[in-house]
Amino acid sequence: MEYISNLLPLLRSPSSRNASPADARQQKQCRKSRLNDLIFSKCDKRFAHHVKKLARIQGLISEAESQDDDEKFLGLSSNVVMQLFSPIVTSQRIMSCQFGNSYSSVQCQDGTSMVFDEYLGFLFAMISTEEVEIMRRNLSTCIVLVQHICGPDVSMLKRIPPRAKLLTKLIDTWVLLRDSEQAFLVEAVEQLSVNPEITMATLKALQDACDRLKAATDFNRIHALVFVENKFLSLYSSRGAQDLTPADILFLTLLTEVYQPVLDKSKAADLNKLVTLSSMTNEEEDEFFSPSNSPTGTRRNSAKPLLTEQSESKMGTDMPLSGSNLALLMGSPPGFHPHVVHIAPISEKVALVLVLETGSSNISAGLWEACHALNSLQSLQLQKDMSGVKAATEHLDCGVKKILEGLKKIRSLGPEYERCHRQLTANWDALKKNYTELIKSHDLDCVLRVESCGLKFMELLCEIFRLVCLDQAAVTHSADPARSVAKAVRARLADFIGFLKVKAMRNFTLGSRATLSINKYLEEFPGLVHFLYIDRTNHRVTTPSLDFSSEETMSLTKRKIWSMVDFSRAHLVDGHISLMWKDTTFNYAYFLWFEGSSGSPIRPKVFPTAQLKNMPQPGIMCGDFYQNLVSACFPKTSPGKVQCYELFCVHLGLATSSCVLEHTRRLAATIWEVTGVPGNPADLL
Repeated sequence: MEYISNLLPLLRSPSSRNASPADARQQKQCRKSRLNDLIFSKCDKRFAHHVKKLARIQGLISEAESQDDDEKFLGLSSNVVMQLFSPIVTSQRIMSCQFGNSYSSVQCQDGTSMVFDEYLGFLFAMISTEEVEIMRRNLSTCIVLVQHICGPDVSMLKRIPPRAKLLTKLIDTWVLLRDSEQAFLVEAVEQLSVNPEITMATLKALQDACDRLKAATDFNRIHALVFVENKFLSLYSSRGAQDLTPADILFLTLLTEVYQPVLDKSKAADLNKLVTLSSMTNEEEDEFFSPSNSPTGTRRNSAKPLLTEQSESKMGTDMPLSGSNLALLMGSPPGFHPHVVHIAPISEKVALVLVLETGSSNISAGLWEACHALNSLQSLQLQKDMSGVKAATEHLDCGVKKILEGLKKIRSLGPEYERCHRQLTANWDALKKNYTELIKSHDLDCVLRVESCGLKFMELLCEIFRLVCLDQAAVTHSADPARSVAKAVRARLADFIGFLKVKAMRNFTLGSRATLSINKYLEEFPGLVHFLYIDRTNHRVTTPSLDFSSEETMSLTKRKIWSMVDFSRAHLVDGHISLMWKDTTFNYAYFLWFEGSSGSPIRPKVFPTAQLKNMPQPGIMCGDFYQNLVSACFPKTSPGKVQCYELFCVHLGLATSSCVLEHTRRLAATIWEVTGVPGNPADLL
């Protein structure tokens, strides 16, 4: 089915009551709660045309309504989508809420698949002809992006169009980067390798930027980062700022790319054909949104260059911000931690990112805990799992206490905070009383009262989230100081910006062996074509850059590397942590291993194969798979005392198995020569 070729996340308002037990009174109560609704959708024109054709056949729309103007693509009607997909959505909801056994996917004989996932009672669905595992990863990533820009208030995607547009561009940019950047493929941070002098100069510039921003604003917890060509160069965090997780840094990289000014194609050629959208082989490339400097978005094929020589010189006196927004970073422990993010292009493809922590971290963490506990309760009570209800109620109580404690500290900020504190206290007392009765009696009337109170309670949590976490004034008030700081950073980095841009194109390559870099290092490994070494403790990837100006790389090596990673992950979730295989051209190897704090290899007594299916997919965007794996493999050991590593290798097909094993051992033992981090040999077998 060629018309199904793009992502379609369907979100609908929580309405699990419509698919709950068949009791008539409960069904009546359901119909009074919330109606099914399409909150957000994203699809390509061919899929929209096909859906409208089905709608016309079924009499849902007229012939005139189904005719599309290709130059004015308006998308799909919410009413049409909900009517067409209502049977499968309702069936999925019944299986989820009543039996706790929802569909994860539906596969059709013609190759079409539907994949489902949920977040706080909202149903996400994707329809495509891609492999199901790839669809699951894409859909999970979509949910994570929603968390970053909406938190628990998913319905804002319908109320606030700029948020929906931002989500669309984030999804498009994620798909493009995952298909072109190795760091996004393996979900790890690629750090630009530069000499110590440049590293220190950059760090000092960022430290001064944070100090100046603190002095000019009311923000005391600030991060300053520099990205070059989607590669991480440096980070400075002010005292007291919550640590940014590697997943947060990946999201900031993605957000920076969304707001990157459009690259002039003639300049791209002069810069040795940088990795841009033009390097993609997708024939429908124009269907994707290009990263833009405007929230409304522009398409790359119609955009004019923003960073010419004249504009670069102007930036020296009038530093623009390509993007300013509120974003929620997950942090550790996870929560809806609000931050103001200012993105300033200090040169072409070199961006300064200023991240200002705002709101109450206690309230943010409490909201995360409370919302997820409340969502679990709504399913557990319908399944009559009273032991689960009791445990989830305790988690909800912990989250509410954190929120109340945070509100108590900021009630002096205004009557709205005082009102929220009173309402949350009263509503929680009533809801907790109902849950106590439900656990004791299992009475249906009590279930209905709990459901009614639960819906109101979730609405109250979203209201508190909007009040505390979505301070749009903070974006406006900090914009001018951020511009001034960006101007100063650009002046500090001006002497070596050109070097950084060239370095980003060829961070590490397999080309010339003349310089003392990874190329010289690779001379010791004859037959080695490519490798990816990932320290999963801090999620940093070391890998040679791929030459996307080479047709051979695009048609052969890149495709095989991407397939190698997908193949390895599919076997990893089945419990295989050492793999070797070959095709007619190359020999492939994948290893995952653990080391203790001293660098000595350690092995789990029993590998938790059965638990892998319940973990996030391998990666970090949708949850740290590797942290979960370490905890499961070494349950009695502090996670900080166990390091996890991954290594992918591609050798020429003539390489023997013994040669591959020897190279992988030596790579793991000596990679510190490239990364600068000493290590010890590990037994990969």
